[in-house]
Amino acid sequence: MKYFLSLLLSLLSISLWSQTKIDPNFHIYILIGQSNMAGRGEMIEPFASEQHERVQMLNAQNKFVQAKHPMHFDKPSIVGVGPGLRFGIEMAEHRPDIKIGLIPCAVGGTSINSWKIQGYDEATKTHPLDDAIQRIMAAKPFGVIKGIIWHQGESDSSPQARIDYIPKLQALIRLLRELIQQPNLPFVAGELGYFNSNYQEFNQILTVLNSPNHHTALVSAQGLEAKADNIHFNSSSANILGKRYAEAMLRFP
Repeated sequence: MKYFLSLLLSLLSISLWSQTKIDPNFHIYILIGQSNMAGRGEMIEPFASEQHERVQMLNAQNKFVQAKHPMHFDKPSIVGVGPGLRFGIEMAEHRPDIKIGLIPCAVGGTSINSWKIQGYDEATKTHPLDDAIQRIMAAKPFGVIKGIIWHQGESDSSPQARIDYIPKLQALIRLLRELIQQPNLPFVAGELGYFNSNYQEFNQILTVLNSPNHHTALVSAQGLEAKADNIHFNSSSANILGKRYAEAMLRFP
C-alpha cells in the first residue's frame, strides 16, 4: 500500500507540473502483456522496415523515438514483430491531425501473477508492473494517455491456473486506471491463438471483457497462424492482430 501511494502521488505531481506542457494531439497507448504482445514474429520484410512518420515509441531509455520493429526489449535475442506497430499506424491513419506514442511494456513468459505491485518475474529478473508504471510516468507529461492494449494468458492457460484469472486481470485494470487517473480508460485485450486447444478454452473466460459499459473490449484471434513453436503468432498474424486492436480501440469515444 505504501508503494502504491507513492506511485500515485508521483503521478499526480507529474500531472500538475506538466499541465501546460502536454500536447493534446499526442495520443499515447500502453502495450502490455507477455511475449505475443512483445512480438516474436520473424523480422522479415515488409515488417522489418515498416514505419510511420507520426508513430513513435518509448525506447529503453524512456525517450520517444520513431517506432519500428522490434518495439520491445524484454528478451533482446528473440524479440521480433508484434502487433503494436500496426496498431499505432492504424490509429495514426485514422486521425491525420494527431501523433501516436506507444509505450512498450510487455515481458515474455510472465504470468498474471507477476502483473501486480512488486510482482517479480524470475526468468527476466524484472518487476513487470512496477517497470511499466515507471515508463508510463515517464511518458505521461508529453501527451494524453488514451488506452491500453493487452495480450497475455499463455502462461495461465492451464485449467488450474485460469480459475481466478479474470479477477486478477480486473484488479490490474482498476489499478492502472487509478494510477493514470482515468476511470474509463479503454482497455482492449486480445484472444490467444486458436492453434492451441488450451488457448481456445482460455479464450472462453475472456468473453467477459467484451463490455463497452466497462470500457473494455476483446479482439478475436480467429484465423491467425502460429510460428513452428505453436505458441507465438507469425509476423503476418501479429500484424493482423494489431489492426484488430485498432479497430476495437476506435470504437471507444
